[in-house]
Formats: sequence, structure tokens, C-alpha cells
Amino acid sequence: MATLVYLFFNASYFTNQEKIFVFFQILIITIIVPVLLFFILRAAGKIDSIMVAEVSQRKIPLLLHSFLLILLVRKSITLDRYPELHFFFLGALMSTLQALILSFFKTKASLHMMGISSLTVFVIGISMHYQVQSTFLIAFLILMNGLVASSRLEMKAHTTTELIIGFLLGSVSQLLLLYLWL
Repeated sequence: MATLVYLFFNASYFTNQEKIFVFFQILIITIIVPVLLFFILRAAGKIDSIMVAEVSQRKIPLLLHSFLLILLVRKSITLDRYPELHFFFLGALMSTLQALILSFFKTKASLHMMGISSLTVFVIGISMHYQVQSTFLIAFLILMNGLVASSRLEMKAHTTTELIIGFLLGSVSQLLLLYLWL
């Protein structure tokens, strides 16, 4: 979603071919490869379900996701070509590494909250950076933060503390890096 927002706000800066190329690179690294790794980990018995409820089962997926994000920021979404998107994925890497470290201390963070809160901060930053009013999009994302938190509580997938930890991991990492590109 962050990639789509970024490409939308930079519509005239990139050619359509480059937009498609960037979008598919990110799609492969952040969605397709992780889904394939999930099936491999499930077949190997390392995780039991898509929910990955056990904190001990989160370590390998978070570690693999970290490596994929490192690959993305080092080889594809570089600072010189896509600075805002580079810092977004760097923030995602920071959040993922923090969630990984917390898992070694038997603390679970809501990865859903981490994702939606980091996206919200990124969209606010992009709006400020390009001086574009995105009031409805930002309001929608804030609403989505609440809906994600409510759904995670309703499904009994997380406690309130885990949701707050996830929210803070996602938003604070993005806020810290916002200063570098804003």
C-alpha cells in the first residue's frame, strides 16, 4: 500500500514502465516470497497456522522477513532513486527487528498494528513532503488503525498491550526516519 501511495504522489516523476517494475519488485519481495516461505515453514512443522500465535514460532518468519527487507533496501529500493520509499522500508526493517528481539523475551507484538500504523505515519509524511492534502486518506487510515485493533481483540489474537506494542513499533520507527527525508 505504501508503494502505491508513493507511486501515486510521484505520478509524473516515473514512467509507467518504471512504476510497474517497482511495484512488481516489491510485490514479489514482500508478498509472494513470504507466502511461499510460509508454506515451506508450515510443511516443515516450524509454524502451525497463518496466525502464528506462539511467540516461539514467530522468530523464523520475522528473521526471514528481515532478510527480505534488507535485500529490498540494499539492492532495489535505493536511497538515491526512491528516498521516501527507501526510508519507509528501512522503518519496516527496524520495526521487524524490534519485534524479533521482543520475541526472544517472550513478548508478542501485533504485526498487523505495526503495519497499519507505519503506513499511516508514512502517508502523513508523504502528504507533508509533497504538500498535498490527503485528509480523507489519513482519516481513513486512522479509522483502519482502530478497526485493525478491534478485529485483533475480537479474534482474541492479541491483548491490548500487544496491540500497543505493535502500534508503537510501527509508528515510532517511521517517525524517527521521517526526519531524514522530510
